[in-house]
Amino acid sequence: MIADLVQHLQLFVEGLPAVVQFLGVALVAAIPFVESYFGSAIGVLAGLPVPLALTAAVLGNTATMLLMVFGASAVRERALANREPVEQSPRRQRIGRMLDRFGVPVVSLAGQTVLPSQIVSGTMVSLGARRNHVIGWQVVSIILWGAIFAALAYAGASVLG
Repeated sequence: MIADLVQHLQLFVEGLPAVVQFLGVALVAAIPFVESYFGSAIGVLAGLPVPLALTAAVLGNTATMLLMVFGASAVRERALANREPVEQSPRRQRIGRMLDRFGVPVVSLAGQTVLPSQIVSGTMVSLGARRNHVIGWQVVSIILWGAIFAALAYAGASVLG
């Protein structure tokens, strides 16, 4: 049953222009909680070559992560200019504790197992982590998670036939 669904999806996607296939995966990967990992898997299962699916998913996820980082950075700069104390939500406190304990690299790599990269990266920047440091590690994390899930999807598609 699942093999039939994957086969029908692949046939549908094959009929689309390559640009539409690429943009479709990029748009799906831009959605929080879908991100590069599920985006790349969807692209592979839809019949795109692994490098193309991974590239599209990484670009889509990175684009929305960058929007969040630059937005959070701008908000932080404005808030610090006014210096009004703001009470932090439990989620923000949790990410702050993780950031203090493990640093940007670990939070970037492991944070996507708990929350979307967009939320994790925006929160780290709003808590005071260096913007470019967060961007660099988030890109590494997005590529790594996307590659892992693309490989799993490719292996799964190979098993399904």
